[in-house]
Amino acid sequence: MLESRIIAAQSDDSYIERMRFEGEMLSDVDIARIEFESIQFIQCQFSKCNFSKASFYNSVFDNCNFANCSFMESYWKGSKILTCKGDGSNFSKSHMKETSLADGSFRYADFSSSVLESCAIHDCNFTEAFLSEIRLKKPTLKAVNFTGADFFKTLLKGIDLSDCIIDGITVSDTRNELRGAIVNAGQAIELAAQTLGIKIV
Repeated sequence: MLESRIIAAQSDDSYIERMRFEGEMLSDVDIARIEFESIQFIQCQFSKCNFSKASFYNSVFDNCNFANCSFMESYWKGSKILTCKGDGSNFSKSHMKETSLADGSFRYADFSSSVLESCAIHDCNFTEAFLSEIRLKKPTLKAVNFTGADFFKTLLKGIDLSDCIIDGITVSDTRNELRGAIVNAGQAIELAAQTLGIKIV
């Protein structure tokens, strides 16, 4: 049903609204530039699908798998991504506003050059994700694993990382990204040690 709706939208006005899709499985489908309004995706599987420049308003992805899919230059407002697997997905140059991500896995995902505005990210895994040159505006970050993530040229001033794991994150040689970031005592010691080249055992 979802694929037929997408095909219809592409030939019509590229708009899908007020629908619920459950247990759908799509592979290699072009979903680019489609606008989704008040849509629910429940337990859907997307393989190598292209959501580039798609828009999501007041929509929900719940317990879905879109690993390795492309969401480049996508736009999100008032939406939720809950308990989803997005490992290796590409969200570069996307814009998320008042959107929440919870209990998800985004290992190796690419969010570079994106804007996250008033977003909440809780209990998510961003291990070795690409988060370079991101603009963060009033985010809420709780229990997020950023181990080995790349924050190159992402300014973290005023961002509360104290409840997150930031071991081994990548920043520039000047470490300007970390200036003004809010961290806990343990994180401060670890970051200071990295700056000085000291190994803590």
